[in-house]
Parts: sequence; C-alpha cells; structure tokens
Amino acid sequence: MVARIGEKAPNLKVSKWVQGFPTNIDQEKDKVILIEVFQVNCPGCFMYGIPTAIDIYKKYKDKDVRVIGLATAFEDFDKNTLENLELLINKGKVIGETYRALMQYGMLNPDGTLPYKIPFPVAMDMLVKNNGYITDKMVMDFINDRIPDFDSYPQSRKAMLIQRVREYLASKEYTALTFEEYALQGTPSSIVIDRDGILRHVSFGYDESLELIIKRLI
Repeated sequence: MVARIGEKAPNLKVSKWVQGFPTNIDQEKDKVILIEVFQVNCPGCFMYGIPTAIDIYKKYKDKDVRVIGLATAFEDFDKNTLENLELLINKGKVIGETYRALMQYGMLNPDGTLPYKIPFPVAMDMLVKNNGYITDKMVMDFINDRIPDFDSYPQSRKAMLIQRVREYLASKEYTALTFEEYALQGTPSSIVIDRDGILRHVSFGYDESLELIIKRLI
C-alpha cells in the first residue's frame, strides 16, 4: 500500500541518520512536517529543493514546523550512496552531476564545497536489493499508484507505459522503501504532513506553493 493524501502518513524507512537525532513522523506530534527528499547526484535538488527547505526551516523552525531531509536512490546507485551522503553532510562535498552543474553556475565555493550547510536532520532511505524478478502485478501496482486514470488511456499508450515500467523495474538494482511507499516520481520531492500526522501534500520538482501550504497548516 502507498501513502495517500488525507490519510495517516507512514513512518519513514531509514537505514541511518547521518545528521541530527533520530526521529520519525510518529515522534513529531503536534508539528507540521516537511520532508525534503533528494539524491546526492541530483543538481536540481541542490539548486531548488534543498535551498527551499532550508529557507522554510529558518523561517518556521520556531513555529512548530519540523524539516527533515531524506536522501534516497532510484537511479545511479553507484553515486547515490550512504558514503556520498556522509561526505556531503560532514564535509560539504558534492559529486557527479551535482558537482558539474553547481560548478558551472558558480554555486560552489572555490574548493568545490557547498557554500551552505544543511541545518536540519538528514537520513538515508532504506534500500533493499532487488532479485530481478518482475511480475505483471508489480508492473500494474507501480502504474496504478502513480497514474490513477491509467484505465482511460488509449490501448497503444497503455502498452507503451507497461513496457517502460517493466524495463525500469528490471533495471533497478535496489528499491528505496520510503521513495516507493510515497509513490514519488523523482527528486527533488516534498512531503508535507499536518499536526495530526495526516499526509497533506506531495510534489515533485520546484514547488512554488510549498511555503503557502505550510503556512496554512501552522
């Protein structure tokens, strides 16, 4: 089962807390929670997602808003690793496409490190190694969790999507448990949970409405 808007938000599946005291959704009662989901090899996460989360943290940390960073991996499993997350948190170093893009746009210090530090707790998503066996049910569950109106698509488009999802699932070396449970589409993604632990908002990419949504829940 995947998380649904308007229902109780499931706890994060965490392999390790890299920064801050271990916590989880059920431990943050009476707080509005923003979970910023990112990959270390994701330029957009460091251009948009993480800076936005830091801004919200600074503005609302004293107003019962809890911000949590969750590093995940749904691709580039050799780069989106716990080791590279620890390098980011402990030394401010970025890698791969993130390094190249941020260096190109002058968004790094001269020594190649980030000019800012992530100030909130950060954890690594739980990754489970796949066995490579893909069933029709796995394919359809993946599609139905992400495309509610799939049944209304033309048959040719359905067939194309089914094939693409099958190929994607077959190529995945690992499954990131929180990423999958919240049916995220990619990174950066933002998850917002209200004071009662109810999932209220999930978005992918730059989200201009994020701060407004949080203000309404405070």
